[in-house]
Amino acid sequence: MNVYRNIMSILKYKKVHMTLIDPAAQPPEKSGDLAEKADRAGTDFFLIGGSTDINSHLMDITIEKIRAKTEKQIIIFPGSRTMISRYADAIYYMMLMNSTNIDYIVGHQIGSASVLKKLGIETIPMGYLVFEPGMTVGRVGNARLIGREDENTALSYAVAAEFFGFKLLYLEAGSGAPEPVGCNVITRIKEAVNIPVIVGGGIRDYEKARSVLDAGADIIVTGTVVEKHENPYIALKDIINAI
Repeated sequence: MNVYRNIMSILKYKKVHMTLIDPAAQPPEKSGDLAEKADRAGTDFFLIGGSTDINSHLMDITIEKIRAKTEKQIIIFPGSRTMISRYADAIYYMMLMNSTNIDYIVGHQIGSASVLKKLGIETIPMGYLVFEPGMTVGRVGNARLIGREDENTALSYAVAAEFFGFKLLYLEAGSGAPEPVGCNVITRIKEAVNIPVIVGGGIRDYEKARSVLDAGADIIVTGTVVEKHENPYIALKDIINAI
């Protein structure tokens, strides 16, 4: 089933949880084990990617190991043009809108377009905004960070994303961030745009997840808590219970 249509179908009756797995953070077998635990906890989709430069071979192996443990759809969350795998169901074809580096605005997208067309991978156009503190993605992506409570700047970017025709908008505080994007920012954006809003970074427990969802987030993403918690199933179950 078309991944974007599936996301929109689920959003008709509930919020969505996505588990982010970074192939560079652990061996492929461990990624598969994490996916099995996340599936049991109730996650809806898997995002595969990260901020570091990961080659297609590692992407292929990691996705194959995850496929062996779950039937949930897998979306590539790319950090560069090399992060492509024929085994994924879709890829976020995204623009880091507040980057100062042209490669993250359109360069990597141009570099991967022909390959994606040839492989026939579903592309989901997405606007991507990085907020303070930004963490690794802010540094690697040369982002001009948006303040986590800067409603006016965030709103301008969000409306521009909708005007560009993006199907999703991702608000990112950075993997491992101490706090997610400010709730007032999320609420203002949801009031202004008609595309689903994804929030990631800094969501590590029920309370944080609940606050972000109550503010208006349609989709939440958790990654660091999955990789670093001693019991990923329990940690994710707690967060997904907020949905």
